[in-house]
Amino acid sequence: MNETPESIIIELLESQKAFFATHQTKDIKFRIKQLMKLKKVVLENQDKIQEALWNDLHKSPEEAYLTEISIVLSEIDNHIKHLKKWSKPKRVPTPIYLRPSSSKIIYEPLGISLIVAPWNYPFQLLFNPLIGSISSGCCSILKPSPDTPTVAKLMEELIAETFPTNYIALVKGGKETNTLLFKQRFDLIFFTGSPKVGKVVMKAAAEKLTPVVLELGGKSPCIVDKDANLDIAAKRIVFGKLINAGQTCIAPDYLFAHHSIKDELLNKIVFQVRKMYGENTKQSRFFPRIVNDEAMNRLAGLLQEGTIHSGGEVDFKERYISPTIIDNVKREHKIMQQEIFGPILPVMTFDALDEPLTYINNNEKPLAFYYFGNNDTAKKILKNSSSGGACINDTIMHVANHHLPFGGVGNSGMGRYHGHESFLVFSNKRSVVNTPTWVDIPVKYVPFKYFNWIKRMI
Repeated sequence: MNETPESIIIELLESQKAFFATHQTKDIKFRIKQLMKLKKVVLENQDKIQEALWNDLHKSPEEAYLTEISIVLSEIDNHIKHLKKWSKPKRVPTPIYLRPSSSKIIYEPLGISLIVAPWNYPFQLLFNPLIGSISSGCCSILKPSPDTPTVAKLMEELIAETFPTNYIALVKGGKETNTLLFKQRFDLIFFTGSPKVGKVVMKAAAEKLTPVVLELGGKSPCIVDKDANLDIAAKRIVFGKLINAGQTCIAPDYLFAHHSIKDELLNKIVFQVRKMYGENTKQSRFFPRIVNDEAMNRLAGLLQEGTIHSGGEVDFKERYISPTIIDNVKREHKIMQQEIFGPILPVMTFDALDEPLTYINNNEKPLAFYYFGNNDTAKKILKNSSSGGACINDTIMHVANHHLPFGGVGNSGMGRYHGHESFLVFSNKRSVVNTPTWVDIPVKYVPFKYFNWIKRMI
């Protein structure tokens, strides 16, 4: 994929600044119209989007719709429905010592946003933040991942035919283009990717004091307790782990199973894999492929430690790794030192819940946390841990509720989006005090003649 020259990036940025300065994007009718245009182009090109996702990642049309297209369409509908309400000035109380002034918050667009998307959900994770940018009244420069070139090319075409480049533009390229983009002054950088690159983004943004939203990842734990419903746990762990062949930032990264149920649970997980994908997973049209050779090499290297309980097949030509459970994993193993991002599930055991909690709390805060067991214990687990999001007796489903803010904490990210949060994250909450002139109370002025009275009021 060719890199985008810096001259083109600067030209696009300057044209968007000029267009934003016309204040057209601040009009609510304008924003709703753009959201409707985006919805129309997605609906009209569903087949092409599905074909592109199949070509780059071997995603079935069903998975492409459920995890990418439907999420974008639902998000657009949510913003169209609520935008007028969200954008209205919000009256807030005014303390007595400021009266008869009134106070309100007005929501104004930040300006020009840069949205950098990853390859694992290349359509959804570019268009979903874009919805928030449009909704808030921003202009946007979009940067898709070069690792899913078919999807990137299609999105470039869709954006170009739907929006003028002085409003929304898409640029392609790899690391060099990213570096050139991060050098520019944007009003917000929205980045989805790894913590490693997230640090690069934040460092570059600091030079311009540009605010950032970092949607990162990490090692999201899954605990299955002795009193869990093992059939349900196995089914839901397989679903969350193997969607997109495990290349999901909120996939259960590793499993802590109570020693008394571990063997039974692992057998049930194997059973659910066969039930969902058939006896030969490689032949299943529902099982995606690893994105590239570099990822294949990295994942294959993680199979060298511990005991392979099931799976372990690697086919570099097909970019296929079978669903794999690794037992007898030790905390110092390589697989426990990095986010897996593949269909490999390392397993550790525990006797008391303090053991997994201590391990989890001694490491970086994860993007997601999954617990299978009774609700009373779940409350204790949540109270004594931290993560960006969590599910009790399920995996990954918190991402499907646009009423829930989505994002990380600490090493797994900063900032939230989805639904109303997407509108807010691209907006400036501007505080306004309106003071009348028909009265001018003298107490606030030097030489503070009524100071003792003021002290009692405040």
